[in-house]
Amino acid sequence: MSCVNETMSDPSRTQTWTASGYQRHARFVSDLGTEILGWLAPGEGERILDLGCGDGVHALEIAQTGADVVGVDVSKDMLARALERGVDAREMDGEALSFENEFDAVFSNAALHWMSRPERVIAGVARALKPGGRFVAEFGGHGNVAAIITALRAIAKIRRADADLAGPWFFPTTDDYSGMLQAGGFEVERIALIPRPTPLPTGLAGWLETFGKIFLDQFDEPVRAEVVAEAEELLAPSLRDSAGNWTADYVRLRVAANLTP
Repeated sequence: MSCVNETMSDPSRTQTWTASGYQRHARFVSDLGTEILGWLAPGEGERILDLGCGDGVHALEIAQTGADVVGVDVSKDMLARALERGVDAREMDGEALSFENEFDAVFSNAALHWMSRPERVIAGVARALKPGGRFVAEFGGHGNVAAIITALRAIAKIRRADADLAGPWFFPTTDDYSGMLQAGGFEVERIALIPRPTPLPTGLAGWLETFGKIFLDQFDEPVRAEVVAEAEELLAPSLRDSAGNWTADYVRLRVAANLTP
């Protein structure tokens, strides 16, 4: 599944989620998470933490292998849906994990880029793992949605708004993230940046209302609608085809690392 989280370091810049909105606009996030689950290769009897479990879809898939899964997230609405699915889902900040030497593996999909203090996340993952445990994750990497961010920054500059809110995410290079992991006590087994052009089922407007909420929330109506229309106009030549279908310029960072015993 997708593992949507997360808390930003500034409470006024917090992304919020609803299970219904995620289902409508962002189901593709979890649907495209199959390959990283293959990197995890969960085993029967393993205890696995799903970091940023969202509505619990991936946690459920992992549990079907016979693993014992715990999911954590900060969205109450998404956690409620995960609990309805039978997932052991708990409210917990990904930058302040409280587990100690408990899991064989920590898994995360599409959540880590929402966590603005990655060193705290890595430290918490290391504490949560047993010696030699593995950390497998996929999230936005360097260059992810670069065209969208550039368009939003241009709009913010023209409207004298906060351009930094156009890109509130953590999108590292492989070198940067490898260095962070090694400093946190991990040995990187494999890591890659993978371009993945991603069709948007509800278009750019749906994507912005779901993932660009932090940026859009600085505008009142009707300006908010004008901003969305301006973004569509700027991005249509590169992200919209002749049939009107939108495709976002996604780049994912995939990583598998082992905690040094």
